[in-house]
Amino acid sequence: MLRLHRRLGEQLRRRTAVVNLKKSRDMFNFSVLIIGAMLFIAYVNGANDNFKGVATLFGSGAADYRQALGWATITTLAGSLTAVFLATRLISIFQGNGLVPPSLAESEPFLTAVILGAALTVFLATKIGIPISTTHGLTGALFGGGLISVGLEIGFHTLLISFFLPLLASPAVAVILTLLVFPFFLKALRFAGLNKENCVCIGSQVVPAPLTPEGCVMSRSPTALTVLVDSQAACIQSLSGSFLGVNAQKLTDAGHFVSAGAVSFARGLNDTPKIVALGLVVSPLDLTWSIGLVAPVMALGGLVSAKKVAHTVSKRITGMEPDEGFLANLVTSFLVILASRWGLPVSTTHLSCGALFGIGIANGQARWGVIRTILLAWLLTLPLAAISAALIYAVLSRLTVF
Repeated sequence: MLRLHRRLGEQLRRRTAVVNLKKSRDMFNFSVLIIGAMLFIAYVNGANDNFKGVATLFGSGAADYRQALGWATITTLAGSLTAVFLATRLISIFQGNGLVPPSLAESEPFLTAVILGAALTVFLATKIGIPISTTHGLTGALFGGGLISVGLEIGFHTLLISFFLPLLASPAVAVILTLLVFPFFLKALRFAGLNKENCVCIGSQVVPAPLTPEGCVMSRSPTALTVLVDSQAACIQSLSGSFLGVNAQKLTDAGHFVSAGAVSFARGLNDTPKIVALGLVVSPLDLTWSIGLVAPVMALGGLVSAKKVAHTVSKRITGMEPDEGFLANLVTSFLVILASRWGLPVSTTHLSCGALFGIGIANGQARWGVIRTILLAWLLTLPLAAISAALIYAVLSRLTVF
């Protein structure tokens, strides 16, 4: 009898050890999968989002593509690393607190499904050159994964107040604020004695050019060569005069670069906590290590895969002058930094594009066909991410049963 008890006890210990080993192995596999998914969404986020902060530099001709991309990479990376200290409140929001039950928010299949669902949606948009919001994608994925797993137990009030309202209101706020500030900005330039001149480039010189009654631009170079440009849109519009002894155009260009850097910095500050939030729940990595991995991968995504989205946001939404791009960046950076400070999950994409929409409306150069396409993509982001996350969760939850 004693031998039988010992034998049964030994078998029970072996079975327990096997079960614990299987659980440990499954947990390790999901940890690796979640870290990989987190890096994947960091890469596609960089590809889709990194250039948005400097789009006005490239779009207005203040910098070429490589210069703008390099500046975006440096400043976004700085913002991402700063998120360790300043934006941890967003981590709590994007871990699903109040949106799904705590037991589900700590479920490896659910977290993996949410990250991959959002990442695949952003990846698809990047491949076709449409700027969409990673924040929007994560929100849709949280909703879709939560709905298929707990049904109506999902926190609809939290979804509305903490997610939908900031996402829906932010682009409208950016458009309105840009339209309100635009006329005051132009008056401020004139008050400072900084006036716009129509110019054409001849060699390396910029020569002032008067407009004819027909709308053509005439310019005479020092070598007595007459240049005729068919439309005013083909000219470069620069600022004449000086402010505090500094050339107006150089001062504007410097401010433009600073404002573009501020937008990119704010984007890195705002987006990085959202990306690492879900992975931190079950990943063996702490906050510092997670951000230390996500930040360079996000920068790499922008360097390698940003070109299609860069062309859309820089060239296709609206025509603009450097001073107008400067204003759009000021509006965007102000709103993003304000949102990061108060833990509001706004989208940098929505704010930067909203400011560009406002510039296009104000200067009469908005390209409405492109704007409608972007708005449609924003509407489709939520359901696409939700469906993707729901399908991935359905597959992963079945695999974990067996």
